[in-house]
Amino acid sequence: MCVYIQEAHPSDGWQVLMNIDQNVVHAQPKTEEERSAIAQTCVQGMELAMPMVLDRLSNEVDSTYAALPERLYVIDRAGQIRYRSEPGPWGFDLDAFEQALQEQIREGA
Repeated sequence: MCVYIQEAHPSDGWQVLMNIDQNVVHAQPKTEEERSAIAQTCVQGMELAMPMVLDRLSNEVDSTYAALPERLYVIDRAGQIRYRSEPGPWGFDLDAFEQALQEQIREGA
């Protein structure tokens, strides 16, 4: 599952040229409806097959998991963190992430 958090590079904040070049320009959402619309654009644009849920506007998930700008986690059914990546995308170790997922599958989690 993917959790959509606050915009890392909003047009009314720290906008980066790459976002402008790729036409990924959004203001920081002020309502859950605005955040949902941007998340839907993300799912469609990236052709994501996994479910996506929204963090609240209070950014509880982002704060709790230090998710900004993006991070990969594997969390077991008991809510225990089994894998935590470095901040992405540069800190992603996809082999380690996949291994953690496979371990959870083997354990029946």
